[in-house]
Amino acid sequence: MWRRCLLSILAAWLAAATPAAAFIAYVSNEKGNTVSVIDTDSWSVTKTIKVGQRPRGIEFTRNGKFVMVAVGDDDKIEVIDTAIQQVVDSLPSGPDPELFTQDAAGKTLYVANENDNTVTVIDLDKRVRVGDIQVGVEPEGMALSPDGKILINTSETTNMAHFIDTATREIVGNVLVDARPRFAEFKRDGSELWVSSEIGGTVSVIDPASHAVIDKIAFSIPGLRREAIQPVGIGMTRDGKTAFIALGPANRVAVVDAATHKVSKYLLVGQRVWHMVFTPDEKYLLVTNGVSNDVSVIDVAAQKVVKTIQVGELPWGITMAPQ
Repeated sequence: MWRRCLLSILAAWLAAATPAAAFIAYVSNEKGNTVSVIDTDSWSVTKTIKVGQRPRGIEFTRNGKFVMVAVGDDDKIEVIDTAIQQVVDSLPSGPDPELFTQDAAGKTLYVANENDNTVTVIDLDKRVRVGDIQVGVEPEGMALSPDGKILINTSETTNMAHFIDTATREIVGNVLVDARPRFAEFKRDGSELWVSSEIGGTVSVIDPASHAVIDKIAFSIPGLRREAIQPVGIGMTRDGKTAFIALGPANRVAVVDAATHKVSKYLLVGQRVWHMVFTPDEKYLLVTNGVSNDVSVIDVAAQKVVKTIQVGELPWGITMAPQ
């Protein structure tokens, strides 16, 4: 009896003493020309990686072994090996790559090139550029439909969301949204596409089948002028119930009921909030704050900010290792 008790106590002690595997986030610092590595166990920066000029869009490869970062002023995508946390390779793109997205298999990368109004298509296995798609002026936001058949690009000056057939690489629809669209995000079930318009101050909700704007989400914060509320990054929970919208210089993240499209809450974060990423378990949402040079950590269930992490200069994008 005493042996079973001792073994039980020992097992409990070992479980408590063994920390859960920490998630690792990578943050692109646009002005610092670095990438900060954040350990979510200690909520601290464990390494700063020197990269090329003006890093913005950043994303893990599907296998979790590499991080790709768009270095706009160097006109390429740099590749960081996560095992050694160093830049080991680069991918070709057009002039001034900004945001990008990849297919579910991790075989094809689509890159928005802000300076030549194109989307570059890259074969990730061969690491070569295999095509270009002409889009509107100043392309930025990129999203792929859940079935992989439709690629979305938002063009800031044209004020459109372009629907691109991934098989033919042809534009099959254009949807006019409000001024300066920055980001696009599909619901997981593919029923809606959300596009943030920074200067317009709205998020357009689009029916992907009809290419029609079916609703617009607007924001109102007491004490702030309307022009100070500038939606950029969007994050949605996997169950499709809740969305979080970064509101730029408003220094807030809006919490939105994704079914009704109504704002339920505003969370005060750092200055000039840009982009965001969930931890794989969706317990936390990390958002980058460009002017205050930090990352705010939001408890998703409690819907409150619980931590601030200082990173590099002008943090812009953020990505988390897939699980």
